[in-house]
Amino acid sequence: MISFENVTRAYGSRIAVDRLNLSIAKGELLALLGHNGAGKTTSIKMLVGLLKPNSGSVHVGPFLVSEQHREASRLVGYVPDQPFLYEKLSGREFLEFVAELYGLTRAEIQEAIAREAERFQLTPFLDRLTESYSHGMRQRTVFAAALIHQPEVLVVDEPMVGLDPQSIRLVKDLLREYADNGKTVLMSTHTLAIAEEISDRVAVLNESKLIFCGTVAELRTHMSTAHGTLESLYLALTQQSPSIDQPG
Repeated sequence: MISFENVTRAYGSRIAVDRLNLSIAKGELLALLGHNGAGKTTSIKMLVGLLKPNSGSVHVGPFLVSEQHREASRLVGYVPDQPFLYEKLSGREFLEFVAELYGLTRAEIQEAIAREAERFQLTPFLDRLTESYSHGMRQRTVFAAALIHQPEVLVVDEPMVGLDPQSIRLVKDLLREYADNGKTVLMSTHTLAIAEEISDRVAVLNESKLIFCGTVAELRTHMSTAHGTLESLYLALTQQSPSIDQPG
């Protein structure tokens, strides 16, 4: 459903993503891991059409994102690392605005808002201006906006930052359920325990390169150990040479 094919992106002389090859199937939740500056957010921004690769190609379904952005974007819901809302709109008005951008009819919009308000427990504050929202309320509203058109692909960048335990449980269950229902989920996170708990595979970026992609069990085999948490395995892996290339 998602594929990066030999993708490179540079900012001036600095290479942010170096020849990335990675595929994510329908019904799969993949956790994208890496230190700050490893290339995770740049990869995500190329996937959702906010950046273009210098070379290589990114596909969502049959669509080449750099050339068929409108068609690809209809398949994608995106939750960025910093939740952005129009602060002079209420939560309901914001969701209506997003739904209209995706071409939903008035009846579809009302049905979708009711569905997402229930899913994310938005009803108590849905008609308040978003400028009054806490971080957790903002994050839940942004999630609702990403799912308003029921996309085939959900892309989330650091979804757990600043959330309370109840909201974290809600988001974890949502992401796992979404993949189990045949959708595709790409989650970038520093929260390795959550990645280990809910992901099907993990992909590790280090110094702009993909150095591993597979299950946690496969990572243990790769690191020649029968035990170890994802955190300990990740730390050991990223302390090795960044030249360990492994296709996704």
